[in-house]
Amino acid sequence: MKCPRCGEYMTAMNQKGSDPPKRVEKCLFCGYTLSSVTAEVTKALSIQKPKPVMKSTRATKQFNINKPIAVGMLTLGLVFLIPSVFYSSYVPAFVGLGLAFWGALLLYVTPAKHIRLDLLNATLGPALSNTERMLANAKLDGKGVYLPPRYLKNSESSLLFVPSKQDVGLPEPEDIDGEEHFGNPTGVFLVPHGAALSRIFEDELGTSFTATDLSYIQEKLPKLLVEDLEMAESMEIKIEDNTVTMEITNHVFNEICLETSKLPKTQRIMGCPLASAIACALAKATGKPVVIEKEEQSQDGKTTEIRYRLMEE
Repeated sequence: MKCPRCGEYMTAMNQKGSDPPKRVEKCLFCGYTLSSVTAEVTKALSIQKPKPVMKSTRATKQFNINKPIAVGMLTLGLVFLIPSVFYSSYVPAFVGLGLAFWGALLLYVTPAKHIRLDLLNATLGPALSNTERMLANAKLDGKGVYLPPRYLKNSESSLLFVPSKQDVGLPEPEDIDGEEHFGNPTGVFLVPHGAALSRIFEDELGTSFTATDLSYIQEKLPKLLVEDLEMAESMEIKIEDNTVTMEITNHVFNEICLETSKLPKTQRIMGCPLASAIACALAKATGKPVVIEKEEQSQDGKTTEIRYRLMEE
């Protein structure tokens, strides 16, 4: 066995002057000596194997399943985004942004393995900048309106109507074909970049927002973001008439929301991805068109305040 003092191997020998002779373990390097009993106990402790630790494979398996899907969506999103840069087309830009956002988000929320937030920000930052350029080229002046389910053939989907001018009213439900309908003479229809995140909220809650109401959002959404998904440190929801105000502190989209605040068209029309996802949820839960009236970051960049307006028709 090895010497507990210096780490060198010890030698077994008879102890001098003992009757009968006693076996001891002695280190010839430092002179440290152990009796035979102590040596046996020490040796037994040194070779004792720890009990095997049972590890759950459920999270790992889930990551193995989700990873190819997430990477595929992220790659496909980039494929759509690249040609939009050269051809100034906002349709593939929004499709690519949605796919890239959802793919990056799936990589982030997978329980067994997370990606670094700076990688998530690096992926979405250029996509948001490209969205800003597409919106500017489309010359859209009105605020984006998140449409409720009755406007859509698929009530579980989300759609954003961006009027060409501020005084343009909402389209009639029959004017929306529910397909890949991206434009009409009075404005354009876009898939919000927070639609995928909103569906993840529904999956985690185990219900569609179309089957809930505003009080459900006020009760469940803070717990979902803070405790279940651990996406934020705190969240507060205030409701006053047709105005819903949310304050979210230290959330994982802080950097992305800060970047969005530098893109005036994108922020005014769509909001940051987190604000967009909540707007999708509000439109489904209330059955009313929803507009993001204000989105502000605190001076320290830790708190995002979002004010929504529920439109009366």
